[in-house]
Amino acid sequence: MNYQPPLVVGHAKSTKIVIVGAGSVGVTTAYALLLSGLAAEIVLIDIDKNRALGEVMDLSHAAHYAQAKIRVGEYVDCAGAAAVIITAGVNQKPGQTRLDLVQTNHALFENIVPQIVENAPDTILIVATNPVDVLTYSAWKISGFPVQRVIGSGTSMDTTRFRHELGRHFGVSPRSVHAVIVGEHGDSQLPVWSLATISGMRLQDYCGQAGIDYAHDDMEECARKTREAAYEIIQRKGKTNYGVASVLVSIIEPIITNGDAIMTVSRVGTYAGVENVSLSMPCKLNRDGAHQDVPLLLNASEQEALRKSALSIKEAIMSVEK
Repeated sequence: MNYQPPLVVGHAKSTKIVIVGAGSVGVTTAYALLLSGLAAEIVLIDIDKNRALGEVMDLSHAAHYAQAKIRVGEYVDCAGAAAVIITAGVNQKPGQTRLDLVQTNHALFENIVPQIVENAPDTILIVATNPVDVLTYSAWKISGFPVQRVIGSGTSMDTTRFRHELGRHFGVSPRSVHAVIVGEHGDSQLPVWSLATISGMRLQDYCGQAGIDYAHDDMEECARKTREAAYEIIQRKGKTNYGVASVLVSIIEPIITNGDAIMTVSRVGTYAGVENVSLSMPCKLNRDGAHQDVPLLLNASEQEALRKSALSIKEAIMSVEK
């Protein structure tokens, strides 16, 4: 029996996605997107065209089992793209924080973003390059796009890691854990304990019903592992790529399908009284971008922690606006 490739979803028949940056995150995202059936055409752009061509040649062999076409392109090929994902930039090295990368990668965005805007004025920008919150702001400011059309991957990855850690601790699937990380995709990120639930119950209530102890120290350890996960992975293998690639595809999906999915992504706005800053809160994603329709109900201590996170990002933003 011959292999039958998966059916292409209806929205994918003419959908083009462009990825700027053929590093590990960009290429892994291209691979995940290729197999997802969400796009008809994937274009990979990189300053190192020879490397990009080699990646596309390799990916084309995977495309035998998919419906999408993949090719190397130029910025002119952004025309007509439903979304442009920016992964290009200097990677975080062992011992570095994400904010350490701000000056170099902001300068890179000053070159990349105008070329995208010139060729795709109606696209949605998705930023994955770190520090993602600062660069989401940079992409918004440089592009002149409405805030809903410039989306950072933000704490969507941290939220996934957080649910993984809580699921492992409580012995349930991460899919059964409803908990979010908001604020900075970085050291000042905020786990929203007051709204975390399993089976519709707050964590303390779930423990009471399950006959297990609720230990504050254990919860803090889950938050620490979430916060430091990327540092540990980078220390061991030099990069992170699989998790963020899967998150980027999950962000793309409701944009292409007009799915109205809620995810914690980074968007420019006013948070805890701090204006014109980009950080992550739950947003509804659809073909028009990211919308913050319903404010997250935080308690007083969480509001203060969110303000500190916003001020940390704001300081980094101001350092590149001088």
